[in-house]
Amino acid sequence: MSYDNLTEFLKEKYLNLETYRNDGQAVQTPVWFVVDSGIIYVTTPSTTGKVKRLNHNKNIRIVPSDLKGKPKGNWIAATAYFANESESKQAIQLRKKKYGLMAKLVNISVYRKGIPIVIGIKV
Repeated sequence: MSYDNLTEFLKEKYLNLETYRNDGQAVQTPVWFVVDSGIIYVTTPSTTGKVKRLNHNKNIRIVPSDLKGKPKGNWIAATAYFANESESKQAIQLRKKKYGLMAKLVNISVYRKGIPIVIGIKV
């Protein structure tokens, strides 16, 4: 990821992640994220729609956003992948550090729906 593209995300808590259904219809989801070594990481339960959509199409778009997904910049084309075990551990630790108590509370309630999957995003 270029430094310029990364800079606009560093001060934000949310990004809007746009994934695509099989018919090409875009689905936008505001999510928490962390940045490590030029890669943006998003953690989500394995049962979510975005995981299903990413299994079929790794092309995405992202933009810094507010909690409701309202863009705070320009959309950027990117590619997603499912992170390996070591990347996932690091991303989850960074997420706990960035979001603190809220991350712990979300983990308790959300991850009963499926194991956490970490998505890496490269621009």
